[in-house]
Amino acid sequence: MSDNAPEISMNPDELYLEEVYTDNKVGTIRRMTPVDANGDADSARPVLFIGSTQMMTPAGPLPLNFELQGSTLGQAAANFGEAANKSLEDTMKELQEMRREQASQIVVPGQGGSQIQMP
Repeated sequence: MSDNAPEISMNPDELYLEEVYTDNKVGTIRRMTPVDANGDADSARPVLFIGSTQMMTPAGPLPLNFELQGSTLGQAAANFGEAANKSLEDTMKELQEMRREQASQIVVPGQGGSQIQMP
């Protein structure tokens, strides 16, 4: 491997057991249960819920991943729609900002540009 390559390693103090739930229509919820290095439940850290779905756009499917509030699977599922809509809104804002940045970098011939003159 290259000397410049980053070291790839897992932190045994930040492990999670991942369980996936789906309604086979809208998306999935991942329940991330913290575990210790032996795989036993780590009650010192909270259980996390992560939602995933896709939205169709003119450019194709847009994957969305977002944290869900709630301490139970039922609460996380109840919050799925609101969190998905917020994620979509945030993602669209990011895409618009990226488009603005790209548009400002486009060089149009004959509009200012370089002052280099050929002899």
